[in-house]
Amino acid sequence: MSGLYMIFGTLIALGVLVTFHEFGHFWVARRCGVKVLRFSVGFGTPLVRWYDRHGTEFMVAAIPLGGYVKMLDEREGDVPLEQLDQAFNRKSVKQRIAIVAAGPIANFLLAILFFWIIAMLGSQQVRPVIGQVEPESLASAAGLRAGQEIVAVDGESTPGWHAVTLQLVRRLGETGTLELKARDRDSRLETTHVVKLDGWLRGADDPEPLSGLGIKRWIPDGPPRIESVLPGSVAEKAGLREKDQLISLSGDALASPDQVVKLAKSLSGKSVILIYVREGVEERVELSIPSDPELVKKAGYLGAVISTGPWPADMLREVSFGPLDAVSESLRRTWSMTALTLDSLKKMLFGELSVKNLSGPITIAKVAGASAQSGVADFLNFLAYLSISLGVLNLLPIPVLDGGHLLFYLVEWARGRPLSERVQGWGIQIGISLVLGVMLLALVNDLSRL
Repeated sequence: MSGLYMIFGTLIALGVLVTFHEFGHFWVARRCGVKVLRFSVGFGTPLVRWYDRHGTEFMVAAIPLGGYVKMLDEREGDVPLEQLDQAFNRKSVKQRIAIVAAGPIANFLLAILFFWIIAMLGSQQVRPVIGQVEPESLASAAGLRAGQEIVAVDGESTPGWHAVTLQLVRRLGETGTLELKARDRDSRLETTHVVKLDGWLRGADDPEPLSGLGIKRWIPDGPPRIESVLPGSVAEKAGLREKDQLISLSGDALASPDQVVKLAKSLSGKSVILIYVREGVEERVELSIPSDPELVKKAGYLGAVISTGPWPADMLREVSFGPLDAVSESLRRTWSMTALTLDSLKKMLFGELSVKNLSGPITIAKVAGASAQSGVADFLNFLAYLSISLGVLNLLPIPVLDGGHLLFYLVEWARGRPLSERVQGWGIQIGISLVLGVMLLALVNDLSRL
């Protein structure tokens, strides 16, 4: 079932984002009087095609990895004399800038729309209460302690753990001070805690901000249950399934997810007996706890996501907005994610953030499937993030991307005449090499995660 979610989630995500991006180019081109010859979603053999009254061919092609809008242009073939005024290359530089910029702008508008819907749907968030602070950690040195709720990070309010993590991700690789405001669960008195950063998690392949500070989340006590099983893991090979309740490991009773992790860690490299309950029936199975650090890093000691009992009502927070307030919230989130994306790219360029954090089509497909399976709000959230990434990447000043074309047109606007065909050709060759190199790196990262 998860495979179907991954396939359909990916197709829907690419279909929606690509269609909206290309529609931005198409809509502005029409308004500028450019004749659009073809609007294609996908590449390759057409699966479906039709024409509108303007003679534009619309089609859905077999390879759903992008799309394009083909416009009348003298640089790509002969143009009838009576249609010269409809050619893209005959339009003013301002009109060409508007047409090229419209695609990425459409992606940002789509993200705003999705965030607006999410804000009105509302969400239930877990209050960011600290469960444990590691001794001699950055959090401990800053005076944070178990039982406190983190209410703000660097001045930004944090209603849930997602907001906390997002603010911490902004500071990866940096040196300076990180300011956290916290309060006890039953108090309104806020205290300020300053964390001193020195190249914090700089270059880490898979940075975990909370662990990097020495913080563990508070979770309710209760019998640990398996929430999901990772493919090819120890848990899958042992026949464990979702909703199995874990009773004991190597004879020691299990009372919480943390205890499962600690006990499994102490038994690494050994064969042990796990007792669990499935549908009211007690079962037992022998399994071998891995000791390979790389294997443990990728899948944990059991290869399963373990949850616990129900959350107390006072630990949950309902967050929702009315139609008008949702507008400002959607604008804030879109701006915040755009800034984070640009900052992350800058940090990768200067080595503050590992390029291994770059994801490609395989990771995107997996996240698309997981978010689609989680529900409408999670899937819309994923689409919004992906749409912002698509908009930002397309605006980078790299020839062959929209941003590269914008760069050429801005130079033309400034100097009063276009760059020579030779210079533009060199730029396009460099751009193609850069884009292919990044795509290859992202694919290698995806395969290494498998």
